[in-house]
Amino acid sequence: MTPPPAILVRGAGVAGLVSAVMLANRGARVTLAETGPKVGSGASWMAGGMLAPWCEAEAAPPEVTEHSLKSLDWWRANAPDVQSNGSLVLAPPRDTPEIARFGRRTSHFREIGAEEIAELEPDLADRFQRALFFPEEGHLDPRKTLPALADRLVNELGGRLLLNCPDIPSDETFDWVVDASGLRARTELPALRGVRGEMLLLRCPDVALHRPVRMLHPRIPIYIVPRADHLFMVGATMIESENGGPITLRSMSELLNAVWTLHPGFAEAEIVDIGTGLRPSYPDNMPLVTQEGRTIFVNGMYRHGYLLSPWLGEQVTEIVFNS
Repeated sequence: MTPPPAILVRGAGVAGLVSAVMLANRGARVTLAETGPKVGSGASWMAGGMLAPWCEAEAAPPEVTEHSLKSLDWWRANAPDVQSNGSLVLAPPRDTPEIARFGRRTSHFREIGAEEIAELEPDLADRFQRALFFPEEGHLDPRKTLPALADRLVNELGGRLLLNCPDIPSDETFDWVVDASGLRARTELPALRGVRGEMLLLRCPDVALHRPVRMLHPRIPIYIVPRADHLFMVGATMIESENGGPITLRSMSELLNAVWTLHPGFAEAEIVDIGTGLRPSYPDNMPLVTQEGRTIFVNGMYRHGYLLSPWLGEQVTEIVFNS
């Protein structure tokens, strides 16, 4: 009988973890190696975790929605506390025309008024007159999801996790190497570029939200994602810069102004975390699975990591088990 393939997965971000779990679930002997001290040391840890294929269609290629429709089902089956309460798209009064523009580029929503906004989010009652509601979308908390995937890999599926491991173990051989190391793979994947992302994590007991809220703005959309224990992740997207330094005054002001506009109770919020980082992207902003010999590269996750990683993991699994 042919033994199951031995596979090294490099990089314990969302792409590496999902691929590792899928491969181990098919019977592969998986070793997951991460250069950092924990899973999700990079951009995956700071992500919003929104499972929003139809909202993302506003600015993403149509393939993002096409290839992510099954992702909610995969995450519900493989991660804890996946929320399926939909997404809400709002705009401050001066930017109300942005709602119509957003709607022209998306689908699977209904336009709602002040009364239904208040029913969905009581704390937003009397604050907004129009919104788009995407009822089939969801979200998860990456800071719970990534450790849960690692735990499942090791304790349920018999895989191994190596932290602080920058090199391939010299005393072992592998049938395949799956490289999901992001911008660290630039030597092998020179087309990659970094796209800057910035986020805040706020604690605010005075405000309750039940679903991600996108605040539209002509320059940069901002999203507010509720998490447990009165935490809210506030993020911006699509900053074309390879500066990985601290957050700028302009960005900090825009993020804080957005949540304050959403609800004045955020004025008393505690800033728990400030994060910046570079996310890997190909020129067309779509991720790719590519193969060079016995190495499979999974990269270019940009801003759709949680949406598209199940689709990418399926491609990796097909290569390994059908080659």
